[in-house]
Amino acid sequence: MQTTVLSFENLHNHGELFANLFRARRQSFIVEKRWDLPEALGMEYDQYDTPASRWIAIHDEGGQVYAGIRLTPTTARCGIYSYMIRDAQRGLLGSLPTDLLYEEAPVDPQIWECTRVFVLNSTPQSIRRRVHAYMVDAMVRSARDQGATQLVAITPANWPRWYGRCGLTAKAIGPVMFIDDGDYQCVQIDLTEKMH
Repeated sequence: MQTTVLSFENLHNHGELFANLFRARRQSFIVEKRWDLPEALGMEYDQYDTPASRWIAIHDEGGQVYAGIRLTPTTARCGIYSYMIRDAQRGLLGSLPTDLLYEEAPVDPQIWECTRVFVLNSTPQSIRRRVHAYMVDAMVRSARDQGATQLVAITPANWPRWYGRCGLTAKAIGPVMFIDDGDYQCVQIDLTEKMH
């Protein structure tokens, strides 16, 4: 199993991996979860997949993707869009509620957003724990490499049960809300304990 952090600067070094990640996102979010998201060429994408973002792929040696994560700085801008949680709060996304945060969404170079987190249903049960560990490690390392001290994310509302087991320190920054297929909540993940 391998972890690769992709960016527009390095994706040419990784063959089909970037496309495979977007294909896996389609499988996870559109096929498995039945979310109404944009797709083309068998890939899921949105307006936040820009050169400002980083993508984490957990995959085998042949490029088969098991899991993935997208990281985007809260300072990102592309036309009228910034980052998903902030744009939802600003009413730019009809699919997400505007009251998902207790306070105004942060815009800070040390705070990054974590979205499009998934593990494919086809990922063998025998390696799932290892996949989760790789995901957390890569997410923390990648965010820290970009200068982040915090992450914000929309996560399943049962996050307190498993964040501690994953070694993450987090707090709720919004109410529990039913979105699409379940209860979700915005959280802030503290990376200061993970500083090198």
